[in-house]
Amino acid sequence: MEITLQYFDGCPNWMATAERLAVIASERPDVTVNLHLVETLEDAEEIGFFGSPSILVNGMDAFPDPSASVGFACRIYSTPDGTAGSPTLAQLRAALSTM
Repeated sequence: MEITLQYFDGCPNWMATAERLAVIASERPDVTVNLHLVETLEDAEEIGFFGSPSILVNGMDAFPDPSASVGFACRIYSTPDGTAGSPTLAQLRAALSTM
C-alpha cells in the first residue's frame, strides 16, 4: 500500500500526520509513505490538492470531503475530540483498513 502525504511548507499540521503515518508504516511492512511538497497554487490546482495535510492511499483521498475545494490551504479533520489539523492515529488506522 502506497501512502502519499501531500503538504505545503509552513503547514503546522503535516509533521504530526507524518509521525502518525511513520508509526503505521513501522507496524505494517506493506505500507510505504511518500512525502509530496506542494509548492505553489498552480501545483495545487494541477494535482487536485485539497489542503495540507492530505493523505492519499494508492492515489485515493483517505478522507474525502465533497465540500472541499482545491487550493493552497490548511485542511481540517473531524476527530473524536473535535476539529483538528490532522486525523488521529486511530482514524488513520481505520481509514487504511478499508482501502
